[in-house]
Amino acid sequence: MAQRTLSRPPAHGAKEIPLLLSILDEAFDARAWHGTTLRGSLRGVTAATASRHPRPGRHSIWEFVLHAAYWKYAVRRMLTGGERGSFPLKGSNWFPISEEPAPTAGEWNAAIRLLIQEHRLLREAVEGLRDRDLDTLTPKGRHTYRRIIYGVALHDVHHEGQIQLTKRLLE
Repeated sequence: MAQRTLSRPPAHGAKEIPLLLSILDEAFDARAWHGTTLRGSLRGVTAATASRHPRPGRHSIWEFVLHAAYWKYAVRRMLTGGERGSFPLKGSNWFPISEEPAPTAGEWNAAIRLLIQEHRLLREAVEGLRDRDLDTLTPKGRHTYRRIIYGVALHDVHHEGQIQLTKRLLE
């Protein structure tokens, strides 16, 4: 679990960007007042547990991880104008994981690394913004950059809770 501090002065005279970065990190992997973070909820989860579905039609922990990674990528792409279809996995939004054949620890670790990588890339994109950029509308013009950055942090917290619940259901 990484603890980040805002000890250096904000770049570009920014005041809100450090706050947004702090919110992203508190939802993902920094010490959080509310308890477990998204990354923390994965501690000790094995590949076998991560691939299990609590019941038919419900998502597995692994699927939550890939889904969260995808939306970090999608928000980053909205902020940077990145190329559509550049996510490392084929598809979008939800990526079905089968319990059979049994997945390997290496595959599970690769999924976690993808989530961490997408978080890092999203942070870099946010760090590159200026406060005045936060009122920019996304390409489809529905939301501001500020709103989608807050939203992806809330998304992490939402799925952290689902992962915690799924772990209990699988016990």
